[in-house]
Amino acid sequence: MRIHSGEKPFTCSVCNKGFSQSGYLKTHMRIHSGDKPFACSVCNKGFNRADVLKTHMRIHSGDKPFACSVCNKGFNQACHLKTHMMIHSGDKPFACSVCNKGFNQSGDLIKHMRIHSGEKPFTCSVCNKGFSQSGYLKTHMRIHSGDKPFACSVCNKGFNRADVLKTHMRIHSDTVQHTRPAVTADM
Repeated sequence: MRIHSGEKPFTCSVCNKGFSQSGYLKTHMRIHSGDKPFACSVCNKGFNRADVLKTHMRIHSGDKPFACSVCNKGFNQACHLKTHMMIHSGDKPFACSVCNKGFNQSGDLIKHMRIHSGEKPFTCSVCNKGFSQSGYLKTHMRIHSGDKPFACSVCNKGFNRADVLKTHMRIHSDTVQHTRPAVTADM
């Protein structure tokens, strides 16, 4: 009945959040205590709720029970499918207040806003250059490490970024076009 009435008599003493049942409050208190009584038998990662552990186990099993009705791509969580469906619908509910660019996840908008604010919270430990996203820093670190994970399938030359490899591949497509035999009119 409390669900229908909205009554929440059980209140968290730390953050004042209310709950309709005492069990919900008990589970919630694990957030504040850091208690994680449910452990993954594969990787030992701990969780504060059994249902979250069950969802986590799909990572190890490869189980993807949520399938896209458009492209049949599978997902291990319903929320991931919901986000994916926005690709097909074109729905981008999170818009930048500066340039009006749309995003289908709020986290992507938050990352984007760093471009406008100039915030660069990720700093290279070698040269102190700042980056607005952790992925940009990860890519930058390849300059210092010499890592070139993107290799050309034609000449085997390595590159530190996928877009540079893509540009490089034009060299080979031009070469291939120039070496093709000419088509004669008398065929």
